[in-house]
Amino acid sequence: MKARAAITDGKGNFAIEEVTLGDPQRDEVLVKIFASGVCHTDYDHMMFGGVPVIMGHEGAGVVSEVGTSVTDVKIGDRVLLNWAIPCGDCFQCKRGAENICESKRVVAPERFMYGSGNIVPDFGLGTMSTQTVVPKEAVTRIDVDIPFASAAILGCAMMTGFGSVVNAAKVEEGSAVVVLGTGGVGLSVIQGALYARAKKIIAVDTNDARLRLAREFGATHTILADSLDQGLLTAAKEVRRLTENRGADYAFECTAVPELGSAPLAMIRNGGIAVGVSGIEKEIHFNMELFEWDKLYINPLYGQCRPAIDFPLLLDLYDQKRLKLDEMVTRTYALEDLSQAFADMSAGINAKGVLLPE
Repeated sequence: MKARAAITDGKGNFAIEEVTLGDPQRDEVLVKIFASGVCHTDYDHMMFGGVPVIMGHEGAGVVSEVGTSVTDVKIGDRVLLNWAIPCGDCFQCKRGAENICESKRVVAPERFMYGSGNIVPDFGLGTMSTQTVVPKEAVTRIDVDIPFASAAILGCAMMTGFGSVVNAAKVEEGSAVVVLGTGGVGLSVIQGALYARAKKIIAVDTNDARLRLAREFGATHTILADSLDQGLLTAAKEVRRLTENRGADYAFECTAVPELGSAPLAMIRNGGIAVGVSGIEKEIHFNMELFEWDKLYINPLYGQCRPAIDFPLLLDLYDQKRLKLDEMVTRTYALEDLSQAFADMSAGINAKGVLLPE
């Protein structure tokens, strides 16, 4: 079957092109995509990754076909997709660390025909497309009333932020939390901190509009940082003032700015926990004194996602009106308007932009 998809050449260019999808095999699912989140990873890593790919890794849609061994979903089911696709059998999966599975399930490239050859879907999903074929482990059935655009952002932004708080840092009730960067992932961290019953949630950003949004999502305090504040050390002084001159218990870096990789360490008390949420993948240099004393820095992948546990929880919280997802979707775009979606994302206009391929 044919599909329209956003394809990058890996050299900074992309186009909406036609691909041909093969039928799903025994343990695969064909999904008609109704919403795909627009993420910095798509632009920063996939667009300039050096190889052609079908972009997109936040997606939701409807099951069109299933392989013979697929029993968890059926044709017509509404589903969301996750990109850290566990095998369930490897060392990491068996110890509960499904997000760092050693044998991630993938669909063979032969199922994605482009031009005279094959093409790989981004993160094994390729959701910036009208249809895609994925392993059955990538699919979670949606059993609540939720728009596709809101469901799509569960698959990366919300899971990464919320899970970093609840699964990785294990934020304790009554604690003080700092969130550096209040885009989609930062707002998800704030919501995770609310769920964990943190007492103080301090949002830090250089964008005043985003800080106002952070307040709406649950931040108790905001700090408008100066873009020239190296390492956010001046902002860290204000954090200490707000936390009895001690520092926060937890700080979450959600900026994806390499120069701010060490910033959460400056925000926490002795014995506190700094969390690298945004997944900075560059060499950075910082003062080791920031680790004093007994501070921990953790760098979880994908909020330590366990799809069968975490996505039903998040969907249930949304159904209870305890999770703001609709409010995070600032704007939706047609697939052909991806350039504008990337431009708005880079300009910091959206909390989350979402493509509607259909």
